[in-house]
Amino acid sequence: MNVRIRGNRLALAALAAGTALALAAVPATAAGSPRFLEPGELPPHPASPWYAGPVTAGQPEHPPVCVGEALPSVSSHREYWTEYDTNAFQVTVVERSEQRAKAFAALLRQKIGECAERLMAETPGLTATEKYYGKIDVEEGATVHGLQTVSDWGSSDVALFSVGRDGRTVTYVRWAQLGTFEHAQVEDFKATTATAVDKLY
Repeated sequence: MNVRIRGNRLALAALAAGTALALAAVPATAAGSPRFLEPGELPPHPASPWYAGPVTAGQPEHPPVCVGEALPSVSSHREYWTEYDTNAFQVTVVERSEQRAKAFAALLRQKIGECAERLMAETPGLTATEKYYGKIDVEEGATVHGLQTVSDWGSSDVALFSVGRDGRTVTYVRWAQLGTFEHAQVEDFKATTATAVDKLY
């Protein structure tokens, strides 16, 4: 298992087969819905533009690593990818109150903090390491985390995660690619996170 996750592979396979992602998705178009990141707002890739699927209501078909089981049915999400093995994902949840949103953001951060140990317990031959990159001063705040996985069979992947909140709305953003912590675009990802939280409402 690695942090590139099946979503990127499925998206690339669908493109190769000439299948539009939009055909399989239901756009989340309700009035007042939070705005999502645009492809150009993601950490720049040196050799490819970013592409994006539609904003889709409901839980993702393939739950994102670390937090998938925590996402409620009222989630909305969007997938992103490049022409290379780099992908990103954003999910946003509008809670019924600020207190519920605060608790949900805390739950997501807890899931991310426990993720490395859980992945190693579930996947023999995998070594996972988590890093905390600190807080971002945007709206009610955001935090940035990293995860590196190395397998006995030779793969190495790195992912960055963030959780941010504006009022009763929470967003989770993930960026992932082949590599190690040295390849993680932390500062660019922090800027992406600030943009994502600013755009919630």
